[in-house]
Amino acid sequence: MKSIIMAAGKGTRMKSDLPKVVHLAHGKPMVVRIIDALNALDVEENILILGHKKEKVLEVLGNDVSYVVQEEQLGTGHAVKQAIPKIKDYDGDVLIINGDIPLIRKQTLIDFYNFYKSENADGIILSAVFENPFSYGRVIKDGNKVLRIVEEKEANEEQKKVKEINAGVYIFKAQDLVKALEKINNNNEKGEYYITDVIEILSNENKKVISYSLEDSMEIQGVNSKVELALVSKVLRERKNTSLMEDGVILIDPATTYIDDDVKIGRDTTIYPNVTLQGNTEIGENSEILSGTRIIDSKIYDNVRIESSVIEESIVENGVTIGPYAHLRPKSHLKENVHIGNFVETKKSTLEKGVKAGHLTYLGDAHIGEKTNIGAGTITCNYDGKNKFKTEIGKEVFIGSDTMLVAPVTVGDNSLIGAGSVITKDVPSDSLSVERSKQIIKEGWKK
Repeated sequence: MKSIIMAAGKGTRMKSDLPKVVHLAHGKPMVVRIIDALNALDVEENILILGHKKEKVLEVLGNDVSYVVQEEQLGTGHAVKQAIPKIKDYDGDVLIINGDIPLIRKQTLIDFYNFYKSENADGIILSAVFENPFSYGRVIKDGNKVLRIVEEKEANEEQKKVKEINAGVYIFKAQDLVKALEKINNNNEKGEYYITDVIEILSNENKKVISYSLEDSMEIQGVNSKVELALVSKVLRERKNTSLMEDGVILIDPATTYIDDDVKIGRDTTIYPNVTLQGNTEIGENSEILSGTRIIDSKIYDNVRIESSVIEESIVENGVTIGPYAHLRPKSHLKENVHIGNFVETKKSTLEKGVKAGHLTYLGDAHIGEKTNIGAGTITCNYDGKNKFKTEIGKEVFIGSDTMLVAPVTVGDNSLIGAGSVITKDVPSDSLSVERSKQIIKEGWKK
């Protein structure tokens, strides 16, 4: 099977400089969601019909994607016609789908295709039954056979009473489709070429065209505005959250929890309100992610507690506690039982087992040994204006408050640095290092 994805529309009601299909529906471009769903059918080629700002779509999908260009917006039939060179010598089936229905499920497409094959049909349309079908194309049938699709503006009063509507997904035999496309015209209210005219052409040739009606009509919700984009994103978010809860995750308030599709969470982990989990984040079991936390592309192990913090592209091992108001920047690695407290920032640093940094600290380009204690206000001064340098701190080191470690510098195991020191030279193991001005006391100064 090949697919044709209609993605050339300008989406003027979106009021955006971006093509409609690249807008994010719950964290993924709509067109990517369509392709992901089609992958369930083992499609051998997805052919995209591009037009308005096609380069923006190619930035998302890559330049090696199969596509054709619709230079003028002359209707859905005209759009599909542009793909004829890619299917004219093909003997298989072709599925046609709109690029702006991101709620379509993989299983729906599987069932749709299987029904088409089981009925030995020449064509099939996906449909739904609406109590109020206003503005949708009506499916006109004779028994189980679809005769035609009539658009709202061209329907007579009797046809407008039909509640089965066209969902905008079709399967045809490639050669039947190519021949029918050559016959469609634009003799209609809009002066456009409709892909739906293919159905009437095939029906008039005694071809068997059938419909497959959806149980959940929300799956075909199109996106033509930012309001509808928010609507489908909400549905996708609810699907993800429901799936997680069914797998044993505790969501205190699913309505205020944002979790991307690719996020994985272990059972008995609790996610509090106003948490955002994005990208390829993985969280283990029995952890707590408290309100105000955002985690992006990170791996969090078991029994971790994170409060009101931001974590990016980092690894957090078992038993770690973070926050509130900590920031783990990319390539941070916190090993077992590390504690990172309020207003601590790490970047490209490894903290070995049991390290504690409780307050107001910056640890960048650093390696810190087991059970070391980092005092409040400590800074690894890793940048000289041109280059970044590394700070190496050994095991069981005690670093006093307000210490500046000017990299490159090494602090040996079991050493102690006095509060307020500026360390510019390596500190030997088992030593005390203090660098500060002499305290001056002038008695009676304020008399």
